[in-house]
Amino acid sequence: MDATAGAVWGRTEQQDFRSRVRGTLLGVAVGDALGAPVDGLTLDGIREAHGPEGVVDLAPAYGRRGAVTDRTQLTLFTVDGLIRAQVRRDTGAWHPPTDLHRAYLRWAATQRDWGPDLRRKDDGWLAREEWLYARRDPARALLLGLGDEVMGTLDMPKNPGEAGPEAAARSAPFGLLVGWEPQLVVQLAVECAAQTHGHPTAYLAAGAYAVIVHALARGDSLDGAVQRALALLAARPGHQPVSEALQHALGAVRQGIPTPARVAELAGEGTAERAVSAAVYCALVGEDVRQGLRLAVNHDGPSATTAALTGGLLGALHGETALPPAWLAELEGRPTILELADDFAMEMTQGPALHGPAGASPAWLARYPRG
Repeated sequence: MDATAGAVWGRTEQQDFRSRVRGTLLGVAVGDALGAPVDGLTLDGIREAHGPEGVVDLAPAYGRRGAVTDRTQLTLFTVDGLIRAQVRRDTGAWHPPTDLHRAYLRWAATQRDWGPDLRRKDDGWLAREEWLYARRDPARALLLGLGDEVMGTLDMPKNPGEAGPEAAARSAPFGLLVGWEPQLVVQLAVECAAQTHGHPTAYLAAGAYAVIVHALARGDSLDGAVQRALALLAARPGHQPVSEALQHALGAVRQGIPTPARVAELAGEGTAERAVSAAVYCALVGEDVRQGLRLAVNHDGPSATTAALTGGLLGALHGETALPPAWLAELEGRPTILELADDFAMEMTQGPALHGPAGASPAWLARYPRG
């Protein structure tokens, strides 16, 4: 697997990439925050709590407006793991799934520890962010999958019967590896999803979502990105449920004005492939980011997951400036998200100047240790 080391990036390309990285991570978080207050409610319940139009703005959850959940937390630790995988290449060690597993274990520790004062000082900067220690009802599959040091693999996955969408919901950052070939993006996302969600539908949905983001980050249209994902999925055993769900989303676009019922029908029981399908639909039919995210929230299905997935797609497609500023202003953890996004963009475009044979930046290695 090779990344962008050695690639020559022009200034315009760097700025566009940075905007898409920021847009993707902020989009996931904004969608997550918009859906968090109503996650698990029916459409009738949402309208009863928020009026006939449902959720149209950020609302309080977990004691504040703009609160995010484990979906955003794990997305950020995915980014942290990807940066540290690049840094560790200098040591001759190159196995990104292991680095991602270590990152996910650092997240799992935040769900047990009281705060960052308990952490090792050499564990990087992200694990010292106080706000990430909030426990936001993480799915049981996440806690079980990361409950010990054993890493799930495709041969021996964790939770082999778990088909939920939580692994897909943390997988947008894999798509930001724009220097990688698409099939390698799929493979890494699939391998890392199997660390907590071992059902083929769950890990293949995570791979499909990641490679859709990858195509968008490279400048493709959303329809074209989904077609690329379908082509890559076709070679993988057990792809049919995921492929059919994506094709269903494309077909639903041609069925007239979008409705909550259509989103709910796509989302179904909220399994991974259905949640990704609903997100693709919302991103395709929304007139802008705001409408797409509102559509992703106001239905009978899993609001926060659908909206987080939708936000990642729209952010990768349009970049950060397309996201509603008023929502970003209240978003929990926004400074951390932006700092991490910019670090990722810098690592992917200028990594050899930060660490490598010619020398290393001590400050960078303190932020992203090789150990």
